[in-house]
Amino acid sequence: MIVTDPWFYLTAVPAVLIYGIGKGGLGGALGIIAVPLMALVVSPTQAAAILLPILCVMDFFAVKQHYRNADYAVLKRMLPGSLLGILLAGLFLSVTPEGGLKLLIGGLSLLFCVQYVLQREAAQQPTGTIGAWWWSSLGGFSSTAIHAGGGPASIYLLPLRLDKITLIATMAVLFAIINLFKLIPYAMLGEFDTTNLMTAMLLIPLAPVGVYMGVWLLHRVSQEWVYRLCYIFLFVSGLKLLIDGLLAS
Repeated sequence: MIVTDPWFYLTAVPAVLIYGIGKGGLGGALGIIAVPLMALVVSPTQAAAILLPILCVMDFFAVKQHYRNADYAVLKRMLPGSLLGILLAGLFLSVTPEGGLKLLIGGLSLLFCVQYVLQREAAQQPTGTIGAWWWSSLGGFSSTAIHAGGGPASIYLLPLRLDKITLIATMAVLFAIINLFKLIPYAMLGEFDTTNLMTAMLLIPLAPVGVYMGVWLLHRVSQEWVYRLCYIFLFVSGLKLLIDGLLAS
């Protein structure tokens, strides 16, 4: 009725906690590592399906903590593109074999690592309506495929130079809405079977722990060092998945 492989929990427990920490205070992009890490042990779609109900629980606690500080004008600009990205990702997942998904996850993981490095070095300028649609669509797509929409969303949000608390709050509300809509394609793909749902239920108690750890850490640790470590692990896991995908092709 649940996943019994101990190696799965060796990856899933830190993945869920890291995702919660990102939602709670250190930025949604931190959760980018979760699916690549878990996909080292189970299939990418199973990893994503197990995580999604947990993310919805995290969203409840994150939104409860932050909703008063969100910038709802920014959210209004980003939601249409995000929903389009969810639709396109659902269609993509329905026709892509596991080897192709590993290629996708590995490729996106390495791409986000490059984006992280370039983003730190380049001067960022705010983008207009087209930029909002493009980056939010990519965020909705990558969020649906591998629960990693924080990177593209950040490319649009960071140049706006929102206050740190406003940025975290806006990301929390945005991805709470996105994750609710993601339930539709995952249900249509039949990914919410008994094993995945029961495994998710087993891990759900970690959701509020991770979120409140993030809230606590928000004013106490160097966000830069946390992200550096996260992206090192993302690079290693992404490279492994990319090689596995190429060998399976």
